Parts: sequence; structure tokens; C-alpha cells
Amino acid sequence: MNHSRFFSACFACAVLVLMWTYDVLAEKAPSKGRALWTTSNIVGTPEPPDPYQPEVAFPFLKFNEPLAISALPNTNRFLVGERGGKVWAFENHPLAARRDLVLDIGPTVMGLTIHPKFASNGHIYVTHIEEEGTGDEVKRTVHVKRFTIKDQTTLKADRTAMQIIQWAADGHTGGCLRFGPDGYLYIAVGDSSGIADALHTGQDLSDLAGSILRLDVDHADGDRAYSVPEDNPFVGRENTRPEIWSYGHRQPWRFSFDRKGNLWAGEVGQDLWEMVYLIQKGGNYGWSVMEGSHPFRPERPKGPTDFIKPIVEHPHTEARSLTGGYVYYGDRLKELQGAYIYADYDTGKMWSLRYQDGKVTEHRVLADTQLRTVTFGQGVRGEVFMVDFAGGYIHRLAPAPPPVADVAKFPTKLSETGLFLSTKDYTPQPGLIPYSVNSPLWSDHAEKDRFIALPGDSKIEFDVVTYPQPAPGSPPGWRFPDNTVLVKTFSLEMETGNPESRRRLETRILHHKKMPGIDDEYGAQFWRGYTYIWNDEQTDAFLADAKGVDQTFTIKDANADGGQREQTWHFPSRDECTLCHTMSAKYVLGVNTLQMNRDYDYGDGQPVNQLTKLQQLGIFAKPPSETPDKLPRLADYHDKSASINDRARSYLHSNCAHCHRKWGGGNADFQLLSPLPLAETGTVDIKPGQGKFKLNDPRYIVPGDASRSMVYHRMTLNGLGRMPHIASKIVHDEAVQLIGEWIKQLPDK
Repeated sequence: MNHSRFFSACFACAVLVLMWTYDVLAEKAPSKGRALWTTSNIVGTPEPPDPYQPEVAFPFLKFNEPLAISALPNTNRFLVGERGGKVWAFENHPLAARRDLVLDIGPTVMGLTIHPKFASNGHIYVTHIEEEGTGDEVKRTVHVKRFTIKDQTTLKADRTAMQIIQWAADGHTGGCLRFGPDGYLYIAVGDSSGIADALHTGQDLSDLAGSILRLDVDHADGDRAYSVPEDNPFVGRENTRPEIWSYGHRQPWRFSFDRKGNLWAGEVGQDLWEMVYLIQKGGNYGWSVMEGSHPFRPERPKGPTDFIKPIVEHPHTEARSLTGGYVYYGDRLKELQGAYIYADYDTGKMWSLRYQDGKVTEHRVLADTQLRTVTFGQGVRGEVFMVDFAGGYIHRLAPAPPPVADVAKFPTKLSETGLFLSTKDYTPQPGLIPYSVNSPLWSDHAEKDRFIALPGDSKIEFDVVTYPQPAPGSPPGWRFPDNTVLVKTFSLEMETGNPESRRRLETRILHHKKMPGIDDEYGAQFWRGYTYIWNDEQTDAFLADAKGVDQTFTIKDANADGGQREQTWHFPSRDECTLCHTMSAKYVLGVNTLQMNRDYDYGDGQPVNQLTKLQQLGIFAKPPSETPDKLPRLADYHDKSASINDRARSYLHSNCAHCHRKWGGGNADFQLLSPLPLAETGTVDIKPGQGKFKLNDPRYIVPGDASRSMVYHRMTLNGLGRMPHIASKIVHDEAVQLIGEWIKQLPDK
């Protein structure tokens, strides 16, 4: 049997069956003729169960965007600082329901710690951000201030503050505060310069940025509210701030001391890596010459001491925003005693590690949570608590219950997912909604079929997700209901130019789990990606290994030597999905207004706008504020009747801008979002920062000269330096020609 001919016929039938089902069930469905998807078997995850899970430690206490927590010495109380500026006290008891307002200093509280001699001096220390000016003239400054609690019964702080130290808040602010076992105050200062250490502060010892400081706050020095300990590593060094204890930091987001005096820090990376460090006196942690143990801007000047590597680092397939924690000393989870516990804010994962004699002796995942762990706290008895910024609750780890034997297993076959009436005939369930996109992602000649699967009568909120902001040019995203599944099947021609030779390679799904407590502008979403690999018979697909796999196919190609070529197809790992489906990209790349605002033939030969169709089916919780003709859309870059500018900008948006945008993870300091005017993308006549690639005086984009334009050149490469660096191994010739012609016709100004 000719499987490719069979596939083509079956897909056509599938669309007809799907539309027929919509008509048949129109009167029964509650949402304007919408057939409901009620057959989902996609529950949980196929990964082995985690040993732990989070549980709410204080179920009667909820805070508003908590950012800091600290235990009151020699008491059973905690202080919690909220981003809005309030500091609260509460008792460390699982039934605690009362919280007392200690202080309200206004936005934005970033850090909080308590003097070890609090019982005698009542001192607490707060990091917060102050703003001066308006509009483009706003100046933001980070302040560390000391407040005094005179009555330790009421714990009401005196609003009179003593200024300790301050620095510019132009980028990563740092803000973590901890007292060391030596009685000195340690302070984290980020690089204060946004993307890629733009001010080159990381290796610069003449300013405070990119450092951890060490101050004696018990002894003033002249007009300063602190003195510098004499044994600080850079005391007496010329053109150096003596407060610095360690440097080469990007954003040391939460550090802590263990009972042995070791200083542990979680460092938020930029492009590809997240790090855990053991901080040493005078240590240089590499930023921004290095990102962890990997080169970042190797041409930049280096500081006076050698680089120290992280003890653990995570690629951005595993973590995106590391939050440093504590070494566990509690009695409740004895098997974790002596292990350092930390988490990732973006993915929710939590890990533990043990370190001895200069090496990591144990490193494992503790829990895969839906928490936004923004900081950790430690009680006086050594218990460790996680603070969920989004949900507002404080959690702790608890042993995960053993798996229940009769719970349905995660489907290992596509036919078991409940997405298809028949995988053999490639017939989707009636509730699946087919769709297409304006500007598809290049996937090495593969064609794609796409479906939206919304459970039951659930609905999508249209264009409500804007976080993170400010992000000029970043379009809003849609908010999806819990257990949404997005389906995409990749097919490849086994004979180039012959559509009947298409073979289904894989069906990828994105499964959405709503994060608890997220009903606001953050739009925080938790998506898991899975790949099902189709068998040779094209009758079913099987769940790929979590680490991904490669498979090589022989393609008939009249233009290749010998009439055929080998093509290696990469089936992605589950973690690789997070490289592109990021928070800054609103997680979902194809199901959004820019991509979906186009016509689609639903099987009756009468194409209709997809946004209109979704509204007719009652998919949107509220109708879009404008009709499709007034809403933005990307151009189809294949459509030569469209302007070359629209085609080129749309291609770069869909293929590059999920990384090359603010907070997107792209190494270069430019953006390729199509809504941004070209002059605001940071590309035109800007020198590249990742090497010249043997080009003559290159720029990211040189109007009129593609040969000197790095954006164009790296699209032409295979191997090292190729863009995109993931999800493709074959140069997209059509796009190379398009971008080249577009650059050639760009005016000089």
C-alpha cells in the first residue's frame, strides 16, 4: 500500500469528518454549535514520581506578592516582606491565622533580614527600591535601610530609618540580605545594567554592581552608617570599592549561610545557564566574560582574580531563574539533613545537592511543582520553607504519597491520549479545532497539521497576558483553560516535491496545567511538552524518551548527488520545549492573535477568519474588542503579493523573536518582534557582540549590504554559529533569499 497516498486521503477525510461532527452535534453542544472534547486521557506526567511535593505550611495566611522572609532570632516568629512595601510578623505554627503589621514603607521591598542581636537592639534591615521623577526621567535606586522595633511584644517598627547603603537600580537589583556567622551584613548587588551587562559592571571593582558586599553595620565610619571590615579582600586596593566580598555576579538571587559558615548562592543567568555557587572571599564568578563555566563575552576585560566555576549549573532546558535556598537541618525530613535545597522560579522544579571535599556527591530533583518560589526561609530549628510569589502562600516539602495502583497511566501511545478517534486513519476527535498560522516556523521542510483541544466547555481569554512588562513591541498572549492540549503533527516528504510521499514523523503536544493562585496579569502558565513518534506503518505514534532522540531518513531528491540525501530529524527532549516556549514569549507561539488572524478552510470550501470562527463557537470568554480586519496579523512570508518588509519582518518574528526579544534569552542585544519599528530593534548599524565570523566590519543589519549583515549571515550557516541554533539543521533557502533581498532594499536611513 502507498502509505503516503493513504495519509493524504485520510487527512482530507479527517477534516470532513470533523466538520460533519460539528454540524451533527451543533444542537447538543452548549456553545453555539461547538463540539466538546471530553475524551482526554492526558493527566499527570510520564516521569517517575518525585520523592517530595509541596504542602502549604500556614494555610490560614496568604500574602500579597511576598518577596522576602526572615526568622526572628531566638523566637518562633517570621517576618515576611511584600513587594508592595508591607512587612508582617506571624507565629511559626501550622494553625497561625494572625499576622501583625510591622512596617509599611511602600514599594518595592526586595530583601529583609534581622540583626542577630535583635533581642537587645531591635534592628531589622530592608532592601527596597525608591523612584524619583516621572516618565522617561524616572530614576530608580536600591536602598538598604535599618529600622528599629522598640516594643518586641507588638513588633511595631519605628518608621524612622537609617540609610545604610544604596546603588542604582538600572537593571538587576539584587537585594538579598543575610548576616554571616561573623556578625557582618552581606548584601547582594546585581549588575544593575539589564541585558548582557551593558555597563560592564561585572568585572569592574570600582563600583558596587555585580557584587556581594560585606559591611560592619554595628560601627559607623564618619558619615557612613557602616564601616568596612579590615579583612575584606580588596581593602587598600586602588580604584576599588572595599565593601566588595565577591564579584563577577549577574543576579545573585538569594544566598544563605549554612551552619559550617559556607555561603551558598543561586545565580540567575541570562542566555543559557543557571548557577549554584559556593561564595569565597574575593571570588570572581566570571560575569559577564563568562556565564557560569561557559564563555559569554570573552573579549571583555577581566577582573584581577581567576574565575571560580559553579558547583552546579543548569541549562535553560531545565531552569530559567534560579532561586537560592538553604541547607536543611530540620528533624522532619531526616533524609534531607545536610542537603542544600534550591528551586527554579520559572519551571517550579526543586533540587537538593550535597557537596563534600570539593565535589558534588549527590544531586537530584526533589519536586516538580507549580510554585513560583521567589525566596526561601529557614526556621530556628532548621526547617526550610518556600515562598510562592504568585500564590502568596508559604510552603514546605512533604514526602510524596506512593502512586495509586489504579490511577490511569500517562498515555504512551498517541491512540491512548483521547485526541484521535483513529490514529490509523488520522481522524481527530470531534472536539479538536484545526487551525493554521500566518507565518510558520521553519522545520527543515516539514509540513504541519495543528489542532486546539479545549476540555469540555472551557474558554480562552483573549489578549489578556501581557507580563513581563515593560516589553516594547511584545504582543499580548491568550490565557488558556486548565488541561488545554495543543497538537502539532510534523510530516516530511520522502520524495522532494511529491506531496503524496509525505510521512508523519511525530505529533507534539503541549499540555497546560493552570498554576494555582494565578488569575492576574502575570499570566503564569505551566506547559509540559511531549513527542509521540510515528511508526513505520503510520498507524500509531509512541511516546518518545524524555531525553529526545535522532533518526535519519533517506530522501529522494533530484537535486542531490546520486538522487538522494540523508536527513537527520531531531525528536526534542521534554526539557527542550522550554527553550522557545518561554514566559516572555507568552509560552504559546502559534495560538495568538498575530498568527491566528487569517482565513482557514474548515472543509466546506468557504474559508473564514479563524478568530471569527472561534468566536462563533463560543471559544472566547469575552469577544475580541475589534473585528479581525482591525486586529494585527503577521504576513505570510510565502505570499509575494505582500510587501517585502512585511514578509521579512514576519519571518524574523515567527522564527527568531521568541528568543530575540526582551527577556527572551537571545544572546545578542537586539529584538526581532515585528510590531517594533525597525529603528527600535537594536539591529541597524549595530556591531555584533559575538564575534565577526570573518565578515568585513559587520553589523547586525547593514542597510543595502546583506554580506556584512550578521542576521543574514548566520541564517546561511550550518553547524557552529547557525541561527536558529535549535529546532533546525537545514538552511532555509527561501528565507535566506527573502532576508537578503529585504536588507538590500533597505534605505540608508
